[in-house]
Amino acid sequence: MIRKSLRTHSPARPEDERLPWGRTFAYGFQHVLTMYGGIIAPPLIVGSAAGMSSSDIGLLIAACLFVGGLATLLQTIGIPFFGSQLPLVQGVSFAGVATMTAIIGGGGGIQSVFGAVIVASLVGLLITPIFSKVIRFFPPVVNGVVITTIGLTLMPVAANWAMGGNAKSPDHGSMANIGLAGITLLVVLLLSKLGNATVSRLSILLAIVIGTLIAAALGMADFSKVGEGAVFAFPTPFAFGPPTFELAAIISMLIVILVTLTETTADILAVGEIVDTKVDSKRIGNGLRADMISSALSPVFNSFTQSAFAQNVGLVAITGIKSRFVVSAGGLILIVLGLLPILGRVVAAVPTSVLGGAGIVLFGTVAASGIRTLAQVEYKNNMNLVIVATSLGFGMIPIAAPTFYDKFPTWFETIFHSGISSAAVMAILMNVLFNHIKAGTPDEPSVFAKAPTRAASEGDFEGRTSGAD
Repeated sequence: MIRKSLRTHSPARPEDERLPWGRTFAYGFQHVLTMYGGIIAPPLIVGSAAGMSSSDIGLLIAACLFVGGLATLLQTIGIPFFGSQLPLVQGVSFAGVATMTAIIGGGGGIQSVFGAVIVASLVGLLITPIFSKVIRFFPPVVNGVVITTIGLTLMPVAANWAMGGNAKSPDHGSMANIGLAGITLLVVLLLSKLGNATVSRLSILLAIVIGTLIAAALGMADFSKVGEGAVFAFPTPFAFGPPTFELAAIISMLIVILVTLTETTADILAVGEIVDTKVDSKRIGNGLRADMISSALSPVFNSFTQSAFAQNVGLVAITGIKSRFVVSAGGLILIVLGLLPILGRVVAAVPTSVLGGAGIVLFGTVAASGIRTLAQVEYKNNMNLVIVATSLGFGMIPIAAPTFYDKFPTWFETIFHSGISSAAVMAILMNVLFNHIKAGTPDEPSVFAKAPTRAASEGDFEGRTSGAD
């Protein structure tokens, strides 16, 4: 009789399952730990690029945690027209980091970044009803190029962090700094190899903690300013001043928004399959609108674009915990953490070289994700290899030669100084030219695309002898 009653009251959708409060928040905290390293990295990078003090960077980190929590609640619980009601954790992604640092480097400052995020996100909100028509211009050959470029673009940041972060410091590039970064990287790899599944997933976060403890023991960590400021505080709206609006910055950020919409669509579809629930166009639209309205409002509280975290989609698959209310609990935890700016100051006080060691893996993972996407692309009898090669090369120009666009008009420099924007523009245009406009495209691809795959397996040598016949 009891079993029958339980079946009667079971949720119609798997994601609507409610677990006991203790388990709900325990699993929710696991989601927070899984994405914590990823959500604190963007404000660290952007804040450092803007020349902010550790206190201000701490404020940025707290703001990103707070807004990420609110965005997660909107996505998981939902209101009419907003929220997919799926177990998706929201937060600041890497997609816009390089573009935002390029905007700052162009003289716009953090206020210009906030203004670009607001306008671009509102445009993204307006186009969600027709995004199904736009998404065909963002197939894996385009998205893979963009994601790979994001990771590669961030590698100089990791290298600079490993050297100490401050190029003017006398110990920049010292063996002590690089050695500490190397130790942190080694800890990440050891935890990934030797730890259990939970430890492996948290390897980057745990390595940062261990690296910081080692730095403190060596006298290379300074936490003296952690106590300066409030322990608990509500994020101050526009704490860094009112946003400014520059057309070139907005165009650059709009490219990021289009990529974000594509990634979020993929995450919604992926988590729908994992949860085994129905995901229709209406639900996708609600999820995208939640993404965009959260992104548009986040600069008010000093944060950036919001998107679903792919690693948390993977966590849902690994744990089998499908309840969206578990992720909602994680959102509440993020809000509480965001109300404690002292935690942001603790993170900001972590030695930069420690972050550099972790960043090599963290940013490299982003590039590897893009490579995995590119592996799904069909390269036979088409021009996709040329699209990937040219777009990646174009995206690497600002990385290899940062002054390449210095003589160009300011608006052009702002857009193309970001490797992500450069690669995205080239990939989109070439994809349209070669895959959508068929006129003039040769039946036989170029010699590069026609070349055989340069890989061999052990099976290729079975039955072969080393000697000549």
